[in-house]
Amino acid sequence: MTEIAANQSTDRKASASYSVWLRMMALLYDPFVWLGEVMGMRRRRRNLVADASGRVVEIGAGTGLNVGHYPEGLDELVLTEPEPDMRRKLVRQASRRALAVRVVGAPAERLPFADASADTVVSTLVLCTVDNPEQALREIARVLRPGGRLLFIEHVRASSRFLSACQDGLLRPWRGFAGGCVCNRPTLELMRGCGFTVEAKDQVWRGMPAIVHPLIVGSATVSPSTVNPVPGTRR
Repeated sequence: MTEIAANQSTDRKASASYSVWLRMMALLYDPFVWLGEVMGMRRRRRNLVADASGRVVEIGAGTGLNVGHYPEGLDELVLTEPEPDMRRKLVRQASRRALAVRVVGAPAERLPFADASADTVVSTLVLCTVDNPEQALREIARVLRPGGRLLFIEHVRASSRFLSACQDGLLRPWRGFAGGCVCNRPTLELMRGCGFTVEAKDQVWRGMPAIVHPLIVGSATVSPSTVNPVPGTRR
């Protein structure tokens, strides 16, 4: 059963042209990443979410590429996605599962959930695109229960000087093309800076442009003493 929750507005003031591009992204995203999915990302998704348990919140669930991989027996699966056109595709994907699924229109920076209410948070290729990754990470820390885990697949700033220079040089056109994606974001360092203890492996996103090849895949936990609630969130 799929439940669609009331939507929150996002901080983005989308122009008419940007709104059109977001609609195009919703249509073209799956075909664009298809080769990358076939060449390893689909397997990574399946392996990652196999470790999800309890009440699961996925941020930026997009078109629902993770939905088919979640295991049976979860207490609840909550899928958040702020963009309406992506969310429509997400609802269709979620309706095919027998799991109790709730789809919520909310940005990662303002999750409409109580403190310590999730056992698992899932983020796949999301922290590159959120407007404020530190705020999103603080929100993830806030909603995780003690001992809860963030499971993630994220593309990150390259360690090689040449590829990181390419990421820097191509950032502006790539960001415009890819719906706000920041290809050179140092996400691992941001996680640690927000109080997460991270276990991650470096991998390569084959089948995609080289500037998004560098991946980190793993899990993270946070100490309750580091949690800093974002003003205005539900407590």
